[in-house]
Amino acid sequence: MSPASPVLQVKGLRVEYPTRRGVVHAVDDISFDVGAGEIVALVGESGCGKSATAHAVLRLIAAPGRVPGGQILFENEDLLAVSEARIRQVRGNRIAMVFQEPMSSLNPVQRIGDQVAEPMLQHGLAGKAEAWQRAGQLLARVNIPDPQARLHDYPHQFSGGMRQRVMIATAMACSPRLIIADEPTTALDVTVQAQIIELLRSAAKADATGVLLITHNLGVVARYADRVNVMYGGQIVESADADALYAAPAHPYTRGLLQSVPSLTQPLGERLVPISGQPFDALNRPGGCSFHPRCPQAQPRCREQSPPQVQVGASHRVVCWLAQDGAAEASAEAAC
Repeated sequence: MSPASPVLQVKGLRVEYPTRRGVVHAVDDISFDVGAGEIVALVGESGCGKSATAHAVLRLIAAPGRVPGGQILFENEDLLAVSEARIRQVRGNRIAMVFQEPMSSLNPVQRIGDQVAEPMLQHGLAGKAEAWQRAGQLLARVNIPDPQARLHDYPHQFSGGMRQRVMIATAMACSPRLIIADEPTTALDVTVQAQIIELLRSAAKADATGVLLITHNLGVVARYADRVNVMYGGQIVESADADALYAAPAHPYTRGLLQSVPSLTQPLGERLVPISGQPFDALNRPGGCSFHPRCPQAQPRCREQSPPQVQVGASHRVVCWLAQDGAAEASAEAAC
């Protein structure tokens, strides 16, 4: 269930990129929130707008990209309206980000200890000696063996999983209120993936830190997320508590995602069911529902009219004509 006092509230956010072929509407009027101590996932195929959303929160959309509309309320302050000096105070301090490829985020010629300590020094939260000591404590917290000695090492001396642990330690350095994790388990093996997400969950629960988890890994989401927002074509098409979404997915796209994931309970020899059609083309957005060219249940109105948002549970919302029909039928039966 959505928290009463969210750390982050995204309202009507739009992100677009002008190109020679036209304007790409990467994020198209989405709204969601993240509460203290909870993990909220944004899931969907590559190119659906997940990372653009994450970058918009920290005002990292590079030109010619722009944010033409919406609000990003962090602790009731609209980050889209503040000065550049103010957003620099927020980045790495109150909001931290864990990127998907730590080797490109870590400085290859700088010691690990200096990199973990850097946010504390930049934001004036500690002197050099104190920041270095705190860096060692943070490495210990993310389960890096012999942390004091490893402070003197360089990124190439760490494995991929350990580099990602360093990124999490760096994100936690200033005790942020929100951590944005953008595909933090990419290129890691399954065991290490679980360890990395468990570290993020521990931080969320222990420090009442909100976590916005950007991922396409539905297995990770099922195990660790409190709430899930499913994105397609720059829009959130379904939003629910994780348990409710996995128990009763209401959007055809969500069902397609879940059916395409291998399961231990799947009968031997049974094939996975792929989502038909071509991935969404942001330069040629179809009329009506964006998913209708790939939807096996598409109707004529799906091609002509944008679907409404329908409440199908206490904290379960879906943008789909079929869901509206189901809700209407349920209401009629209840009235009888």
